[in-house]
Amino acid sequence: MTAPDAPSTTTDDELVVTWTCPDRPGIVHAVTGACVGAGGNLTELQQFSSDDTGRFFMRLQVRGMTSAQDLTAAVSGIAPAFGASVHVDRLHRPVRTLLLASKASHCVSHLLFNRDAGRLPIDVVGVMANHPDLADLAAFHGVPFSWQAVTKDSKAEFEQAVLDVVDREQVELVVLARYMQILSPRMCEALSGRCINIHHSFLPGFKGANPYRQAHERGVKLIGATAHFVTGDLDEGPIIEQNVQRVDHSRTVAQLTAVGQDTESMTLAEAVRLFCEHRTFIDGRRTVVFR
Repeated sequence: MTAPDAPSTTTDDELVVTWTCPDRPGIVHAVTGACVGAGGNLTELQQFSSDDTGRFFMRLQVRGMTSAQDLTAAVSGIAPAFGASVHVDRLHRPVRTLLLASKASHCVSHLLFNRDAGRLPIDVVGVMANHPDLADLAAFHGVPFSWQAVTKDSKAEFEQAVLDVVDREQVELVVLARYMQILSPRMCEALSGRCINIHHSFLPGFKGANPYRQAHERGVKLIGATAHFVTGDLDEGPIIEQNVQRVDHSRTVAQLTAVGQDTESMTLAEAVRLFCEHRTFIDGRRTVVFR
């Protein structure tokens, strides 16, 4: 399938084909042959066969096509013979994205700055939050902002409002940019495969408030961050990207927090980029990521 409302292409554009199916001989030959037969020139190809699940994953970039529909027809035509799921999109097309946030600004700011700088192919339809703190930041970047206090009684109402925006604005990706609420199982199911969260990565694990203060008290030597797909298993979804920074006993709580927030921001932005460039595949409880 092609992306919804994907713009028409010129021969200078590159298209991305993603392909997933049960592993068997002849897949690469068939898919690349279909692309070339449709008039495309392959500029990048990555593939992986999963011994764990028996699935085959492939990502191709194709140049020289005047129509995404022609390439879609070519690869979709052979997909049934392989039991394959196939998707065609224009490389660097801005992905319709909704940001969920609370009070912390670092991840939202980093994502919007990189969007403005042309480094991140996202079309941010809005920021929705459970606190009003980021209204000015969103306004500075020209992004619609709304907020609603989320309590036990109002959580379902807020989540429905999010899903309404997702449906109305044709949102393809929801990013939890330090949104400090646990999503309900219903929400996780509705956003399966298109919701990314960022989480600080500490050993030992520090739960609750002020994880960086707890890290300082325990003298951690590494500060990290993990970006992952959201599932019903809290903070255990398939991992997309991870990073760590080395620290030592001389760092104050404020310095540890700064290092941690920078790491979170960069890790989340990289995970979003990988998703938007169609480089991430879910393979059971883990991901296949083509760099």
